[in-house]
Order: sequence, then structure tokens, then C-alpha cells
Amino acid sequence: MNVAFKNPDTLLPCIVQDVQTGNVLMLGYMNEEAYRKTRAEKIVTFYSRSKKRLWTKGETSGNFLEWVDMKTDCDKDTILIKVRPAGPVCHKGTDTCFGEKNTKPMLSQLEEIIVQRRDNPKEASYTSSLFRQGINRIAQKVGEEAIELVIASKEADDKAFLNEAADLVYHLLILLAARNKGLAEVEHILKERHR
Repeated sequence: MNVAFKNPDTLLPCIVQDVQTGNVLMLGYMNEEAYRKTRAEKIVTFYSRSKKRLWTKGETSGNFLEWVDMKTDCDKDTILIKVRPAGPVCHKGTDTCFGEKNTKPMLSQLEEIIVQRRDNPKEASYTSSLFRQGINRIAQKVGEEAIELVIASKEADDKAFLNEAADLVYHLLILLAARNKGLAEVEHILKERHR
């Protein structure tokens, strides 16, 4: 990656983004030394303008930013860093420096819960009970929910239609997990088809 550090004192703004959620976490600045250290150690290091030194995010809190990817903008004078945060990013204890929660989209959260129920079954869990019943029962439930959605789509009741759609998506996620597959793989196929 070619970054436009004109001299050792050049500071470039760095936008930090969570690689899993896509949320912007913070803005920092890098000089060439911070950039090289980040690339070498895979932990994000900035240049602190107030401390006048390199500063590794998390050096006091333990909430490091694991470097995943780095890109520059079209002028090569702004850096986008994709990270996995080890905890809250802001020094005030919030997920982001913009006061926002850093949460995954609801379907991703639901997918994680379903995998947890598969891997660590709970007796009273409906999801765990489907995994215990096996792939045939899970596939049957997907079929039942699909039929219920088709029927609801022919009625004027939007709430019932949306509830049936939610039921179908939920059971589809269970079926994917039963096959050790996930939404990311489905999304990849859809992206390939879109080309």
C-alpha cells in the first residue's frame, strides 16, 4: 500500500472501522513510524498529538485494536483501518468515540445465538430442541414456514405476513447452522450472482 507520507512528521488521519460490524469506531492520526509499527505488530498504533509520541491504542486499558486490513483513499492521504476491537474503544468507556453502540446487525446476532444453542444445548430452548431432532425435522420446519409465508402473502394482514417471514428466516438460519454454513456464505453467492 502506497501512503503519502511526505516526511517523517507528516500526520495522516486514520478512520478506524470494526471489520465485523462495519461501524466507525474512532479517528486517530498516524505518522510513518506508527504506520510501520501497526503493519509489523498487527496492533493499531497512532501518533498522539497531545503526548507527542507513538501511542498504541489499548496500552493502558487493554482494549487493543487488532489490525485486519488497511486502505488509503484516492489521494493516499487518509487511511481506513479495519480492526477487531478488544473492548470499548473510547477513553470514556463507550463502544465508539461517537457514543454509538458497536453491535452487529440483528441477523448476525441471531445467527450467533443459534450456533451457541447448537454447540451448547439448553434443555428449555426451542432452538436446541430442533437440533436434537435432527436435520430432517429442521428441513421440515423450513418447508412448513415457507408454506405459511406463501399463504400469509395472499392476505391483507401485513403484520401476519411479516411474522411468517421472520419465522422462515429464523428456521432457515437453524438449517444453515445444522449444515455448518452461515449467512456470509449465502451472501457471497448472492454477490457472485450480482456480477
